[in-house]
Amino acid sequence: MKYLTKTVWILSFISLLTDVASEMLYPVMPIYLKSIGFSILLIGILEGVAEATAGLSKGYFGNLSDHKGTRAPFVRLGYLMSAISKPMMAMMIYPVWIFFARTIDRLGKGIRTGARDAMLSDESTPETKGRVFGFHRSMDTLGAVMGPALALLFLHFYPGSYKQLFLWAFIPGMLAILLSFYLKDKKNAPKKNTSSPGLLNFLKYWKKSPVAYRRLVAGLLVFTLVNSSDVFLLLKVKEAGLNDTATIGVYIFYNLIFAIAAFPLGMLADRMGLKKIFVAGLLLFVIVYAGMAVKGSIAWYGFLFLLYGMYAAATEGISKAWVSNIASRSDTATAIGTYTAFQSICTMLASALAGWIWFQFGSQAAFLVTAAVGFLVFLYFLAMRH
Repeated sequence: MKYLTKTVWILSFISLLTDVASEMLYPVMPIYLKSIGFSILLIGILEGVAEATAGLSKGYFGNLSDHKGTRAPFVRLGYLMSAISKPMMAMMIYPVWIFFARTIDRLGKGIRTGARDAMLSDESTPETKGRVFGFHRSMDTLGAVMGPALALLFLHFYPGSYKQLFLWAFIPGMLAILLSFYLKDKKNAPKKNTSSPGLLNFLKYWKKSPVAYRRLVAGLLVFTLVNSSDVFLLLKVKEAGLNDTATIGVYIFYNLIFAIAAFPLGMLADRMGLKKIFVAGLLLFVIVYAGMAVKGSIAWYGFLFLLYGMYAAATEGISKAWVSNIASRSDTATAIGTYTAFQSICTMLASALAGWIWFQFGSQAAFLVTAAVGFLVFLYFLAMRH
């Protein structure tokens, strides 16, 4: 498998270790914040500020990476910032400090995303993009399986030891940093992008980008507007009567399916075409959200989360592979950074919209509206030319 180069393996293991660190804290973050005095409103504001920071910085730093013609320094710095944010959360409990630590974490994600995905793109050809991005997503998501499992194991033996968990999460983060020093930019790196970087310069890229890019990203962003946080799916299974352990178990099961399926589906996408697998994934999304509107047994929700894992495997890595195939090599980080910047903003709006519909009309309405709009996006992509 020559397409899985040394750089692809290193980036994949870095993502795995970073996701282990992040996902160790995912199930306990709201509990920890409430234990140190954060209200639900303050938690919501914290996450909103964090996501806005990640969103804007993805566009800026993707553009800056292309401008300088380098990738590795951005990847290294981004993962370093995310790693050091973990113990920072446990050092002090003042709200301003917590906001600072969380923002450092999201800023790190913004710095590395465009450059890392451009690096993956540089390591692949149009014929191997699906499997390279799919393999990376598989490894990344494997970390999302291991992280919550380790957290549950730790809290089983040390109940309520949230601060210690933040400190333990620093270990896989630091291993990821050490690995990042083995990354090197390719000798035949893309030429420097002559456009001067600015905070909102990625907006200019949108205007000058290829028509095919704008059509693809427009469809992806409309879909993102209804693709709300996975928290709503977990709230639904809780509402249906599953206990906490079963709910976290379902989340781990979904990530496991995602991790197992992403690489083979990426290989299939290279053979059949990225669009075909992506569109099939969208159809699975519609089925899952329509199915969530129906009250069912544990087995029913388990089946839906299996399909949801397949949907994620068929769309997440493949969408970035598709974007990178359209963009020119010197603009790859900007193209992906622009897409993921808009995506972050749309994700914030999506969760707010889903929450409002749920509050006003109930969970069934929220899932049916999402399924209906998702089906329209499915038809849009089905009609789109390559």
